[in-house]
Amino acid sequence: MSNENENETENGRTNASEDGTPENPLRRELPEEVPAAPEEPEPQQDGEEGPPSLSGRQRLVKGLWPPRVSRAQLIVAVLLFGLGFGLAVQVASNSDGDSALRGARQEDLVRILDELDSRTQRLEDEKQGLEDQRTELENSSNQAEEARKQTVEKEKQLGILAGTVAAQGPGITLTIGDAKGTVKADMLLDAVQELRAAGAEAIEVNGVRVVASTYLSDSGNGVKVDGNKITQPYRFKVIGKPQDLEPALNIPGGVVQTLEKEQATVTVERSTKIVVDALRPAEQPDYARSSSR
Repeated sequence: MSNENENETENGRTNASEDGTPENPLRRELPEEVPAAPEEPEPQQDGEEGPPSLSGRQRLVKGLWPPRVSRAQLIVAVLLFGLGFGLAVQVASNSDGDSALRGARQEDLVRILDELDSRTQRLEDEKQGLEDQRTELENSSNQAEEARKQTVEKEKQLGILAGTVAAQGPGITLTIGDAKGTVKADMLLDAVQELRAAGAEAIEVNGVRVVASTYLSDSGNGVKVDGNKITQPYRFKVIGKPQDLEPALNIPGGVVQTLEKEQATVTVERSTKIVVDALRPAEQPDYARSSSR
C-alpha cells in the first residue's frame, strides 16, 4: 500500500505544471501548441517602389478635387455669378458718372450747386407765373379782355424767341478770340446750347440772331451761322440772368476751358442792359396750320 501511494504521489507531481496548477488529463492527448510566426513583408523586386504615404494636406486636396458638383449647385453658381457681374457693372457706371465731380475743386462744386439752385428757382418762378395767369383768367370779371391782354403779351414773348422782335435786358457779352483759327463751329454750338440751358432768352452772334432753327457750319477760316459767314472775334450778346449765364460757361470742362485748350481767348462781361436788335423775318410755314377753331 505504501508503494502504490508513493507512485501516485510521484505521478501527481509529474502531471502538475511547473507553476503548481494541476494539468488537465485531456491536454496530454493534444499536440503541443506552436506559436504563429510573425508575417514578414513580401520582398520587393528590384526597381519597384511601394505606394507613397500621403500627408494630411494631400489627402484633403485629393478629397476636394476634382469637385463633385450637382446640377442644382451649378445653377446657383451661375445665378450668383450673374448677380455679381451686374453689381460690378452698376458700380463701375456710377463711378464713371461721378469721376468728373470727384476731381473738381471745392469752389467748382459750389458753383455747380449754385447753378442748379438757380435753374430750379427759375423753373419754380415760371410755374408760379403760369399759375397766376390761370388764377387771373378764372377770377377776372372780364375774362375776354384779360385773355386778349395775355395773348398780346404772349405774342411779344414768342416774337422775342422767334427773333422777329428786338429785345433788351440784363445779360452778358461773350467774346472769343481765335487768332490761330482753331475754333470750330461745333465749339460755338456748344456755347449756344450751354447758354440756352442756363436760361438765355435772346442771343445774337456777330449781328446774326440765333433762334431755334439756327445751324452752324465751318467755312474756311471762319464759321457760318444760318448761311451767314462770320469771322473772329466771335461776339455773343446774350439776354438773361447774368448770375446764371456766366457760371454756366465756367463750369469744369465747360465752354471756357474747352476753348482755352484750343489756345483761344475768352472773356465774359456782365451788363445790366444788353440790346439784341438783329431780326429774323417771320417765315410762313408751308404745311403746318393752326388747329384751333
